Amino acid sequence: MNDLIVRPASDGDGDAIAALIAEAFAEYEGCVFDRATEFPELDAIASHFAARDGAIWVAEAAGTVLGSLAIAPSRDEGLADGAMEITKVYVARSARRRGVARALYARARALAEERAAPLIHLWTDTRFADAHRFYESCGFVRLPGARALEDLSATWEYPYSLALTSRSPASPEG
Repeated sequence: MNDLIVRPASDGDGDAIAALIAEAFAEYEGCVFDRATEFPELDAIASHFAARDGAIWVAEAAGTVLGSLAIAPSRDEGLADGAMEITKVYVARSARRRGVARALYARARALAEERAAPLIHLWTDTRFADAHRFYESCGFVRLPGARALEDLSATWEYPYSLALTSRSPASPEG
C-alpha cells in the first residue's frame, strides 16, 4: 500500500484497535469480543505497553487504522532472558495480504534486535490459520503443544518462536 503510514499508537487508538479485534473475532464462530472483560488495556493501549517497557504501532491509510501490532518483554517463564513477545496483531480484512502486517512486524523486529533480544515469541489462536501462515512466512516456528486461555471464546493458542541471531559489533565480518 503506497499510502500506508506506520506510527506509534496513542492511547486514543484503543477504539480503532478494538474495532480491528472485533472484526477479526467475528470471522470465527465462537470468538467473543468483550472489551470491558477481556481487553481493558484498550482504554489506554499505548500507556499499557509503555508500562511493560514495550511498544505498539498502528498502520493507517487515509486516516483509517488498518492494523496493529505490539511487542514487549515476555512474561513467559522458561524463555531466555530478554525474550520479547508479540501481541495485538490484527489487520482489517480489507487490508490483508497488502503488506500491512509485514510493515508492522518490521518495526517490532527492529525493536527486538535493537534490544538484543535472543528470540521473539507469540501465542496465536488455533483457529487463525491465516495468521499462522503469516508468522511462518516471517520465519517463526510453531512449537509443540497449545494452551487454553479459559476466556469467553474458549480459546486455545499455539506457541510460535523465532530465534534472532545477533552479531557482536566487535566480531569480524565473515
